Amino acid sequence: MRLLKKSIHDSIDSLENATIIKRKASRAIVLKGEEILLLFTKRYEDYSLPGGGIDREESAELGMIRELQEETGSRNIRNIIPFGIYEEYRPWYKPEFDVQHMISYCFTCEIDSELGETSYEDYEINNGMKPVWINIHEAIAHNEETIAKSEKKGMSIERENFLLKLIVKELL
Repeated sequence: MRLLKKSIHDSIDSLENATIIKRKASRAIVLKGEEILLLFTKRYEDYSLPGGGIDREESAELGMIRELQEETGSRNIRNIIPFGIYEEYRPWYKPEFDVQHMISYCFTCEIDSELGETSYEDYEINNGMKPVWINIHEAIAHNEETIAKSEKKGMSIERENFLLKLIVKELL
């Protein structure tokens, strides 16, 4: 799979001598014209691609399918095509590591038009996460406003907006 971007969070001065924990994740790109299936997270006031951590026994593709089903209630996930990898180095919040190396495997796919029940983890419920179909240009504009004005923004919003803009450029 092609490398889309490698980024290092602004708060990280150097990776030299850093203790690094690696995390693999999968993300789903589901389009209907200019509408895209995203997750809106009230806590961070942002839109993001559905996805999350890949379990130890899963492939990146199976992890994407599981996360997409859990977070959006998507059904009949099909025509899965690798889109690319986004690598990032972010500060880690637990004392045994300084930096998290997140590798996100992104796939395009199709789903049935009707969404089923979601299956959120407690932190996702507490963060106010919900699946939404939204015009991709509106989602980008909203995220850009959050980046510029919100104290609540999370660390992933720059990744998400980079991916959304690349989706517009390459897939629309």
